[in-house]
Amino acid sequence: MNGLLVGRSSELARLARVLQSAADGVAGVALVGGDAGIGKTRLITELAAEARERGFNVLVGQCAELGDALPYLPLADALRGAEPGVREAAAAHPMLGQLLPGTESAPSTGLTQQRLFGSLLGLLADVQPVLFVIEDLHWADRSTRDLLVFLSRMVQTERVCVVGTYRTDDLHRRHPLRSVLAELKRLPTVTNVELGPLGSGEMSDYVATLGEVDAQGLGLIVSRADGNPFYAEELFAAMAEGDSLPDGLASLLMSRVEVLSEAGQRVLRAAAVAGRRVEDELLREVSGLPLAEFEEAVREIVSRGLLKVHGYGYAFRHALLQEAVYTDLLPGERTRLHAAFARLLSSPAELAHHYLAGHDLAGALAASVEAGREAERVGAPAEAHRHYDRALGLWDRVDDAARLAGEGRAELAFRSAVMAADSGDNHRAVVQLRALPQTSEVSERLAYYLSEMDDRPGAVAAAERAVESADDQVALARALATYARALLWTARHQEVEAMCARALETARAAGARDAEVGALLTLATFVEHRGDVARAHELVETAMAEPSGDLAMDLRARFHHARIHHEQGLLAQAAEVADDGIRMALGNGLKWSTYGTDLRFLRFLIHYVAGEWDQAESVAAGFGARVGTLQEATLSSFALFIEVARDLPAVEGRLSWLRPFWSDELAVYMSRGLAAEHSLWHGDPAGALDHVRAALAPLIEGDVGVLRPAAIGLWALAELGTTEGADELLARARLAVEAGPMGEGGHMGPEGRAWALRVEAEWQRVHGRLDVELWRRVVEAFDFGFVYETARARWRLAEALLAAGDREAAQAEWELARETAGKLRAGPLESALQEFGRRARFAGAGGTSGGAGGGRQGGGQSGGQSSGYGDGGLTAREVEVLRLVAEGLTNREIAERLFIAQKTVSVHVSNILGKLSVSTRTQAAAAARQRGLLG
Repeated sequence: MNGLLVGRSSELARLARVLQSAADGVAGVALVGGDAGIGKTRLITELAAEARERGFNVLVGQCAELGDALPYLPLADALRGAEPGVREAAAAHPMLGQLLPGTESAPSTGLTQQRLFGSLLGLLADVQPVLFVIEDLHWADRSTRDLLVFLSRMVQTERVCVVGTYRTDDLHRRHPLRSVLAELKRLPTVTNVELGPLGSGEMSDYVATLGEVDAQGLGLIVSRADGNPFYAEELFAAMAEGDSLPDGLASLLMSRVEVLSEAGQRVLRAAAVAGRRVEDELLREVSGLPLAEFEEAVREIVSRGLLKVHGYGYAFRHALLQEAVYTDLLPGERTRLHAAFARLLSSPAELAHHYLAGHDLAGALAASVEAGREAERVGAPAEAHRHYDRALGLWDRVDDAARLAGEGRAELAFRSAVMAADSGDNHRAVVQLRALPQTSEVSERLAYYLSEMDDRPGAVAAAERAVESADDQVALARALATYARALLWTARHQEVEAMCARALETARAAGARDAEVGALLTLATFVEHRGDVARAHELVETAMAEPSGDLAMDLRARFHHARIHHEQGLLAQAAEVADDGIRMALGNGLKWSTYGTDLRFLRFLIHYVAGEWDQAESVAAGFGARVGTLQEATLSSFALFIEVARDLPAVEGRLSWLRPFWSDELAVYMSRGLAAEHSLWHGDPAGALDHVRAALAPLIEGDVGVLRPAAIGLWALAELGTTEGADELLARARLAVEAGPMGEGGHMGPEGRAWALRVEAEWQRVHGRLDVELWRRVVEAFDFGFVYETARARWRLAEALLAAGDREAAQAEWELARETAGKLRAGPLESALQEFGRRARFAGAGGTSGGAGGGRQGGGQSGGQSSGYGDGGLTAREVEVLRLVAEGLTNREIAERLFIAQKTVSVHVSNILGKLSVSTRTQAAAAARQRGLLG
């Protein structure tokens, strides 16, 4: 590699922009693709040098050409080669520290891969700004590919730049990296850089940097190299040594190898079998040469630029050279060299690779099983599954396989299935488990995974088999706990309590703490939905009393304990438990695990309900808007609570990213339900009603989730001045209150009861009735601690009181609501209250209350966008419409101009005619001019 970068200035500039973006606090990912030898590594070397100059910590790791044998190899490689300060920081994270030399794997307590991923995020945050380079992704193992996807999605505001390189010419149609690249390239944080061949002029300039060459030689190299810098270098080197130039790159490379001495060729062939890199001592042992002869051979190889010194060993100058030498080996020669390496290596994954290539099937089986166990310990379930499956594939070809594996075939197949599930492939796990003898242990896991896949009949049947076939008390306890879980949401849910009681008795007698905790949490969910909240608290507290040995179970317990407190309106207690769970998640690198994420969004909701909106907004800022997965979309939706209520500029952008996920039940419920409120605040009740209908569509009859969107839908109908659909919304809400999803009624917390009352009050409002006592009950119901909704209810109560003639009481409620809106910086609500106060001529309604200003101010009596109000009681949106009416535009044209529904324009026009006491659009325009409303 020469010292000059030629013909890649535009590509380097694109990468430098990603680096600069990271320096500015917007994380980015770059994928650099191109054929072998095209200059990817040279380009990344230049980027790394620039990053170091800017003060970045630079981590560079390389994948190996051993397939999926070594999980997280590039991460381990990067940490081992990092600066001492980074290595020390990594050692402080136990899951990362075990990747460093001389560190043993910690015993697993569950969620190992998620803990490792979370620990890496923590490390990158500790040592930022960071440039993390993963080279040769076409050789990446499954866990490294998963890690790349995780980083690409999770790093957003960190000063982190991740760069991956890959060979485009190696990506055949079924290559596992192809789908990963396709997924990542759709993300806005990902920059794709493709390196094509250098042009003739650029190639001439590049060859000139290699040394002196005459015009004829230059032309020959340029014409033969086809724009590939590495090929050009090899052609130049062969020409400089006086060799003839054979056709094809492989022949060219081997022509340079063949000029070596016999000892040099022997050493290089051994190095090729080792892979891209090899340690000095290991290479000497395998070569079989005396020390002096070996050193002389290595010196010759290095001087000719075929190997370069790398740490305590050597690396091929380019992977193409290693591949050419390896391919040139004779079959017997290759087998013997692999066997020689196998005799000297200790890494199970590398041993398995060399034993298999050396046709030592017994050694390959034993090493594969051990490699799988090692992969389990470091949190690489996909690799563990692959190693176990390879051992199973060798089983019938090896004598005494059970002794070599240390366990029977069925036990190993069961372990392989569990690893498949842990890597996210429940379908593969279920297929493998169904092929095994249905012992209690097998059936229990099968039931668990089928439950995860929502196959409730299959889960119940498998759990029954697990209970019937249990031959010891521990197996029985786990089977009973899983059976109860499988029954929970079925028509047989009445059996859950008795099943849990039996599971708890068995688990405690057998000392099976994991089964005990599982049964406690299932029973807590059951009794909570039956209305026995006090008992649910007791059960969850018992589950949390001591560790279960399974982090996922411990986090699940804390989440449900906090959730129950929250749903009962016990916000202080909910916050305390959630904070404890979040500390546990962060301390174990599980911030982005399922329950780590659930705990954080629950903590956000607690802040939101309690009126701690600055804290809520701070938490929501971590819910990335640029989503690419369903889990991310769901989390992102929660940020809309605060963003819509404060009318922050981020709302529209977040909704645009969420739209592709509106086919999912939870994502559409959350995001479109809040989009409805956003539309109402911005004067589009027809659009709001569309959002409400979409949010309600996937919900089953009796689901209490209908209450909030039903209330918002009735608000929209009131603004539209129509009762059409109001009775349907009321009926769905009442069914949820009276029957519940199982048709047997159910317990609702204070928030649920408050929304149910608001539905009733909004239905009355749709029919033109402002019921003071009903709205007073809504205020009281939300006053359990839901600060914002209490203020919104006071707004409507003030309207009802004013209509009833109690002006003094109306102003008192208005002042309380306005004070809250100001403190929360709830711009839309504050503007709506301001307009209502102005219309009612309340004292103090002439200006704005202090504390507002959290974004654009939406509001008005009907929730329209407002920055001030015209004469005649017109809202700002109505003034906008009136001006366009005066210009002679039709309703359709006005709708297109203002980006609102045509039906909404019709409603606005009707309101305008009524407020101006005119009957035609022409009269409205004349009245507007007379009153100076056209500006």
